[in-house]
Amino acid sequence: MKLYYSDRAKEYERVYFRDDPIRQQGQINIQGTMKEFFKNRNVLEIACGTGYWTQFVQQEAEHITAIDFSPEVLSIAKEKDIPSNKVTFLRGDAYNLESITGNFDAGLANFWFSHIPKARIQEFLKQLHFKLGEGSRIFMADNVYIRALGGTLIKKENDENTYKIRTLENGSKYEIIKNYYTETELRNIFGPYSNDLEVHYGQCFWWISYTTR
Repeated sequence: MKLYYSDRAKEYERVYFRDDPIRQQGQINIQGTMKEFFKNRNVLEIACGTGYWTQFVQQEAEHITAIDFSPEVLSIAKEKDIPSNKVTFLRGDAYNLESITGNFDAGLANFWFSHIPKARIQEFLKQLHFKLGEGSRIFMADNVYIRALGGTLIKKENDENTYKIRTLENGSKYEIIKNYYTETELRNIFGPYSNDLEVHYGQCFWWISYTTR
């Protein structure tokens, strides 16, 4: 996964410019919801990639510390026209947030949740909530499964995760974890952590928001 996203860095954002009105409207909705949700907040962004979503959130947030494991995507993110006083890009591990310094009252993880092995979901969420503390706001968005898009979904015996084969422009192929969730599954996963969970389940994307207990 780490090698895939490093090699894919220069192609990363093309997925957001597909000629599909439904997808484009979904992305606009996510942008607007995030900007309002994170207004005046100190945000810890997990797996920020090339900073595509960061550039929208920073317009309303107090500050964002955006982390990613890949130096290649972070290099592209740092080239964006984003004020340095609003965003700090750092190399970091989503499963080891203790090493990230700062006081945060919000967390963002867009298009990362589907790549988490299901056996590590609770590990990830518990340490994220511990890092942020009670009363913090969390927002996540990811893909809804569409059969004809993104290649064949691969299932393996005795493996609860699903996978997809991704081919880059240079012809290299990678098998990556890509898990999809129903609305009910999302409520079951995130519901225990909040009293105000909101789940939006659209045609192309889902997004959830809540305040930590």
